Amino acid sequence: MNTSKLVKEKRKKLKISQTELAIRAHVGLRFIRELEQGKKTLRMDKVNQVLKYLGYELGAVESSETE
Repeated sequence: MNTSKLVKEKRKKLKISQTELAIRAHVGLRFIRELEQGKKTLRMDKVNQVLKYLGYELGAVESSETE
């Protein structure tokens, strides 16, 4: 599951709005919108703030792509 889908699903499961998630995770509403829309270039520290609130964190995973 990708990060944007995870965040949106967890937020809906908690029954909170994007605005409420932004407040609770200490990020801007625009950031939450961009994250849930799958924007490719986002600050990892802010993504981790949101994920931490939801009980997750970013981690390195092995890529299936080869050079």
